[in-house]
Amino acid sequence: MKRNRLPAYDSPAFAEKFHYNGSDLGARYQPGATSFRLWAPTADSVDLLIFQTGHEPESPRVLPMKRDQRGTWLLSVAGDLRNHYYRYRLVHHGQQEAVEAIDPYAVAVGANGNRAMIVKWEDTHPSGWERDRKPSFTEPTDAIIYEVHVRDFTIHASSGIKHKGGYRGLTERGARGPEGVKTGIDHLRELGVSHVHLLPVADFASVDELGAAKQYNWGYDPKNYNVPEGSYSTDPRDGRTRIHEFKEMVMALHRAGLRVVLDVVYNHTYHAQDSHLNHAVPGYYYRQNADGSFSNGSGCGNETASDRSMVRKMMVDSLLHWAKEYHVDGFRFDLMGLHDLETMKVIRKALDKVDPTILLYGEGWTGGDSPLDWKHRAMKPNVSALKRIAAFSDTMRDAIKGPVGDHHVGGFIQGHAGVEERLQIGIVASTRHPQVRYPKGDVWHGPWAREPGQCVSYNSCHDNHALWDKIMLTTPKRSEAERLRMNKLAAAITLTSQGISFLHAGEEMARTKKGVENSYNHPDSINAIDWRRKVKHAGLFAYYRGLIALRKAHPAFRMIKAADVRKHLAFLPMPAAGMVGYCISGQDVGDTAEWIVVLLNGSDKTQRVDLPESGWRVVVDDQRAGAKPFRRLAGASAEVAPHSALVLIR
Repeated sequence: MKRNRLPAYDSPAFAEKFHYNGSDLGARYQPGATSFRLWAPTADSVDLLIFQTGHEPESPRVLPMKRDQRGTWLLSVAGDLRNHYYRYRLVHHGQQEAVEAIDPYAVAVGANGNRAMIVKWEDTHPSGWERDRKPSFTEPTDAIIYEVHVRDFTIHASSGIKHKGGYRGLTERGARGPEGVKTGIDHLRELGVSHVHLLPVADFASVDELGAAKQYNWGYDPKNYNVPEGSYSTDPRDGRTRIHEFKEMVMALHRAGLRVVLDVVYNHTYHAQDSHLNHAVPGYYYRQNADGSFSNGSGCGNETASDRSMVRKMMVDSLLHWAKEYHVDGFRFDLMGLHDLETMKVIRKALDKVDPTILLYGEGWTGGDSPLDWKHRAMKPNVSALKRIAAFSDTMRDAIKGPVGDHHVGGFIQGHAGVEERLQIGIVASTRHPQVRYPKGDVWHGPWAREPGQCVSYNSCHDNHALWDKIMLTTPKRSEAERLRMNKLAAAITLTSQGISFLHAGEEMARTKKGVENSYNHPDSINAIDWRRKVKHAGLFAYYRGLIALRKAHPAFRMIKAADVRKHLAFLPMPAAGMVGYCISGQDVGDTAEWIVVLLNGSDKTQRVDLPESGWRVVVDDQRAGAKPFRRLAGASAEVAPHSALVLIR
């Protein structure tokens, strides 16, 4: 879509003249008066529209605003406006018709996010909110992240959860499913993960909040960046309810020993030409092509311009809002490659002042080409220019189970030959290692991470096929028992590799989406987690639980420095193709085990591997996994079953 563009937006002179660095954008409530400040440097006039309700048709009270410093418009309205709603009406230079916009800095909204709400923030606090405490956490490599969609996790009839499909479902303790299995938040505690990664929960556009039971979306279609999504609340009409219930959820997860990560989508908006950002300052918030049309690096019709100073400020202010007001513990950046490196550095620095243990990671790629220079993009090959910000290792993902772009081709776990070296890249968290042969001149699959904490090790996520569905597609003639072995092997690789561990919700019970690859708007019948599978695949769940306990018990799997990985992790010669093995000198990195050996066999045959010396105890094999040894090996060799892992300690 084409539109008029002001090239001055990218000039240093524009930023110098119009960058507003104040902390009072949006509405600031006091019982005697509420002040409103909007950044709209191209506007000739701005009116404030005040409503009694958040969504009902009504004639607003109209109050003209006054032009103030650095492109902002200001108005203080006397009286108590608590729980009123508002919008802005703007006439821009050179435009005949007025446009309306919701406040980009809105922190509360009515139904479907079309009117901002004026709230007294204390009214939104649940009981005990001031005493909320984060679970202890220090190093990024200690994180074991569980990615879940709020609705998916509780909506199924088998969940045993009363408040299905919303924030309150993630507060319930004691929920039980078929045969008494733990579900919901108790399932997460039982599994042992450290962080819950929530798919987008900031207000999104595609779900009608007043008819949410009939609709579904992942939420990668942002509308208001600073407000919880209303379809997950019990009353989307009252802007306070979603805030209150979101805080209840965070507090419940913290009390359960779980930190909370938000999936944030600052790289684009659902609407472009008609977004509230574009109505507030036409053209400013988005990158454009040479002809003035919206660039589309997101693949969703537009991309935001993080490198412009007020877009950068909006992102930083939004993240600080979630971190301070909602006690959030981490952020995952959708299409992080569309954000410039400088913005990501500013974000890390700003959040460090709030809590340096806040976890930051994202997709180190884009959804299409962008006008942003490649060398400035926060893409995977440029992550080494950042500190304490991680990217996903798609190299490892595809090596484990096969390429996501070729549905019927498998990877290491299915016995596909030729991926051993790429699996090694994942095992050392994409850091440089003297025994790994990286593809020559291939920065994408090379050692792009400076430290292990910059690499997210995973085999699947919400995108593309669920792990179990990928295994099904690539093994049409295999038995379920063989497929479960492959699933266990994928988990063993992920949870014994260096870096940050990441799991897709339900993979521990062979979750299926019935073969649907891109389920972003499919119904609950496709997306909901079916807790009956936890009963059916109890052995698989126990295996995941054991692997997590093993990882937590052994810092050798969670090394902080790449130099330690290079020095203390050594790959072993393997007797056959389709195998990878390595040993770690544990005591040198503070482990209770003197030595740890990990043997991975993706082939169809049992393989015998010679070991350095004897005296080994087994903590993981093809059937069991855990932190405590459950048998001893006789002699200085070991048999590794097909499509399985063997982990030994001494």
